[in-house]
Amino acid sequence: MKFTCNKDLIIKEISIAQEIISSRNSISILSNVLLEADNNRLTIRATDLKVGFETMIPVEVTQGGSTTVFCEKFLSILRSLPEGDIEFSQKNDNRFIINPLFNKINFQLKSINAEKYPELQDISDDNFFQLPQKELIDMIEQTVFAVSDDETRYYMNGVYLEHEDNTLSMVATDGRRLSFIKTAFDEENINFDPVIVPTKILHLVKKLSSGEGVIALAVTDNNIFVKFDNQKLSSNLIKGQFPNYKRVIPESQDYEVRINRLQMIEALKRVSLLVEQKSKRIFLNFIENSLIINSEESEFGTAKEEVACSFIGEETSIALNYQYLIDPLKVIDDEDVLIRFSGANKAITIVPTYDKDLFPIVMPMQLD
Repeated sequence: MKFTCNKDLIIKEISIAQEIISSRNSISILSNVLLEADNNRLTIRATDLKVGFETMIPVEVTQGGSTTVFCEKFLSILRSLPEGDIEFSQKNDNRFIINPLFNKINFQLKSINAEKYPELQDISDDNFFQLPQKELIDMIEQTVFAVSDDETRYYMNGVYLEHEDNTLSMVATDGRRLSFIKTAFDEENINFDPVIVPTKILHLVKKLSSGEGVIALAVTDNNIFVKFDNQKLSSNLIKGQFPNYKRVIPESQDYEVRINRLQMIEALKRVSLLVEQKSKRIFLNFIENSLIINSEESEFGTAKEEVACSFIGEETSIALNYQYLIDPLKVIDDEDVLIRFSGANKAITIVPTYDKDLFPIVMPMQLD
């Protein structure tokens, strides 16, 4: 195998491959990236046996072939090289040669035969349905922040994905907060049972997709497949019973506060400078047309800030984790947000003013 490629073009894809590969792999070849050159294109594959990645880039192929090399070292070498074209070649004695053109630099990496590399999961093109990239990325952003990191409750370590008629819903929860979003699409070829999608592939989709054009999805009982631009991703699904999220969404709430989103975020950041680091607890005190935010850190002091808002109702105090407010506020794209609640110990809903099908929900802490 022998091919030539521009450094910037290949380093981008090898960086993605390294994100896929687990640093704790006990199987040595899973620490490798597969390179296959043919017809003036290079196919790059990586997997940790749960998530798979494949992409193709244009290269100048002198001799076709395939091999696998240790991805972390390969990436480090590429980053160290000067800008410009690089010649890559595979020798019969399992040496992979890296030679930048017009520079007297030579790297040799040990390689492993590509035949030993595990096959990636695949599925027929007939099983895919298409969605606008931007809308799917928005749904991912609105939910992944609420995923649980508690591995004992593995069924909450991903985002619940379901469809009904021509709508898709995504839900995530960690037991103290929940985010739900539902979006209608024109696509009619959507047909799968509800599944739990690991966050790793969702973060990759969000990071790699351009936000333009369409993205193709296919969902089976065990896997999800994603295609967009020149990328292919696949992942195992999480098995388990996702909590009945519909019971958490309040049917009605007594009070509604309209407040400027950015002013709220900045006030929370300032007041959170003096919170107990373990609980991250702040206090929200709603009075007529005003929100007072308080915090206290026993060893250092207190903080207090008042923010103007639109609120008429009984004075109410609520305690909660400030991060649970900031996370949804950061991903809501609206000048103002609506904060709805019914009492000090009942669920709080944070929604944009324009979209009734987005429900970030936060459970408060006990007041003391």
